[in-house]
Amino acid sequence: MATLTIKTEFSGGMELLFNNVRQHIITLPARTSADKATTMQELIFHIRDKIMTDKKELFVDDNTVRPGILVLINNVDWELCDELEYELKDKDEIVFISTLHGG
Repeated sequence: MATLTIKTEFSGGMELLFNNVRQHIITLPARTSADKATTMQELIFHIRDKIMTDKKELFVDDNTVRPGILVLINNVDWELCDELEYELKDKDEIVFISTLHGG
């Protein structure tokens, strides 16, 4: 089975949700069990279910990232890349940046 290696990074305070680890390398199957290409939706669920240990509601809300989190796919705003439907490619770099800060 083919796999994808995805580099993820969390910043703007989001790294606190991941034990202060900013970067993670994630390996996912290239195709879902329904034989469809793996998308950002599957990546978000994988992060929530397999990497996060606490306060998952601060990352995911209603099956997508919470408002206030900027998502970049290979340095491009995910709103220009089909957001949740974006089909992941091997070696993609996904960055999650919290734009909500205390003050």
